[in-house]
Amino acid sequence: MSYRGRFAPSPTGALHFGSLVAAVASWLVARYHGGQWLLRMEDIDPPREVPGSAERILATLDAFGLVTDAPVLFQSTRNDAYEAAFVRLRDAGHLFPCWCSRADLAVHGGLHRDGHCIAPPDPTRPPAWRLRSPDRTIHWVDDLQGPQAENLREVAGDFVIRRVEGLWAYQLACVVDDAFQGVSHVVRGADLLESTARQIYLQELLGLPTPGYLHLPLVLDATGRKLSKSDQALPVDPSQPLPALRQALAWLGVAAPDAADSAGTLAAALGGFKPASLRRSSLTAIGTL
Repeated sequence: MSYRGRFAPSPTGALHFGSLVAAVASWLVARYHGGQWLLRMEDIDPPREVPGSAERILATLDAFGLVTDAPVLFQSTRNDAYEAAFVRLRDAGHLFPCWCSRADLAVHGGLHRDGHCIAPPDPTRPPAWRLRSPDRTIHWVDDLQGPQAENLREVAGDFVIRRVEGLWAYQLACVVDDAFQGVSHVVRGADLLESTARQIYLQELLGLPTPGYLHLPLVLDATGRKLSKSDQALPVDPSQPLPALRQALAWLGVAAPDAADSAGTLAAALGGFKPASLRRSSLTAIGTL
């Protein structure tokens, strides 16, 4: 399979520096391999979405020279595909309806591990649907972080595929759309490292290919908090992209020769870039740059 990468933001606000770092890294790795770079808008959680955010994110990426090689895929248009995957999993016996409350799950350390609902059915409200996680350790090699192993039952438990509100869970939508878009490699933040085993297992159950994975260290603020959850998570300025772009490259450990615009800066950075040189640690805070 030829290399095809992607960047998949959620329209919950403006593009901040941490997301810019992930977008730049995924673009660089795709271009290094002579591959394509795609965009996907993960707009499947309407209660958390900010009106106009998707359009602003796309416009900001364009200002930074990060232009998709194919039309943007909006997950809000993909309900039929998620429904088909859900039915396949349910009919194969991998899913079960669950009415468990947080108090019920607290008895199990906050995770559901029983393979069936431990609360009585409640006909007055719809259930969530969970996937039964086996007592099985998934092994994979991350392209930056190295060998990984995760026991599904102990770490993920019986995780949600469809929420009580009827909304699709990230894990299902992600694997269905990575396969649909022909994504061969995923470059994303290390906060999603623990999602990888779940996604590999879902790919196996649905007969979907498993891409390669590369997880970037998180961008932290000066107090050690993930930048996206920090008061310092200010939007990057699309009207003045070069300072933030150069800072993102520096944070990644990529040399950024001077250039007149974003496209030139990315091209210059790509000239000496190697994925193996990417930063592996989250210890450096954005406030110290």
